[in-house]
Amino acid sequence: MSVRIVTDSTAGLPRNIIDELGITVVDLHVMEADAKGKTTSGVTALELAAEYGRQLERSSIDSNTGGDDGVLALHLSRELSSTWSAAVSASGVFPGTVRVIDSGTVGMNLGAAAMAAARLALDGADLDECYDTAKDTLERALTWVYLDHTDAIRKSGRMSSPSDMLSTALLATKPIMRVAGGKLELVGKTRTQTKAFTKLVEFIAERCDGQPVFVALQHCGAEADAVRLQKLLKGALPPGSSFMMVEMVDVLAVHAGTGAIGVSVVFSSLDES
Repeated sequence: MSVRIVTDSTAGLPRNIIDELGITVVDLHVMEADAKGKTTSGVTALELAAEYGRQLERSSIDSNTGGDDGVLALHLSRELSSTWSAAVSASGVFPGTVRVIDSGTVGMNLGAAAMAAARLALDGADLDECYDTAKDTLERALTWVYLDHTDAIRKSGRMSSPSDMLSTALLATKPIMRVAGGKLELVGKTRTQTKAFTKLVEFIAERCDGQPVFVALQHCGAEADAVRLQKLLKGALPPGSSFMMVEMVDVLAVHAGTGAIGVSVVFSSLDES
């Protein structure tokens, strides 16, 4: 494989897929923050430059042509972390050989784009082809997050506006968030898990327009609830839809809180509305 795919740990990719597709995952940092619990920080430009350099070296060794070497770097939204800007700075050390994508998202849709690009890379695709495939996947993807409580998200400062924060705190004990424009926004105010799951299924079923989709659920200590939600989705979505379930990685769980479930969906077509 002459093109190497690099992503970060927020993609939530399981180890077997990482190994199978040869994807490199750079860990964001989870740190203790005194009495407030844990916090997170992005990957630095120095860390990323070192990783890109290692992957370019591997790319050169793997390549039979010598002309298609390169690294495609997919990272979480620039609105949610400093990692994207660090990646852009790091890519400047390797002009023309490292391409950075601002995914505008986080979670398994980032992972889905990395998987799609990595499969092409294994088949010998060049850097432009891998880039275009990753972008296409991201453009057809949406992510929702069900929160069992709002404590963690309030502390994280990841809401899109103070008014959304106030609305969530006062009006919704089981809110539904969506990643839009690279930020988290409130899209559903529910008081019970059952109502939240029903609304999530409606959101996704309406958008799929009768075409099969890929759905990945990431849960934070809520496997039984995630299984229940997956069963509801399987009953409502078109035949041929595929599903994956994984434990939410620490760097996301810190902000989402126990009981949270992320639902990442890659649709078959772009939303023309």
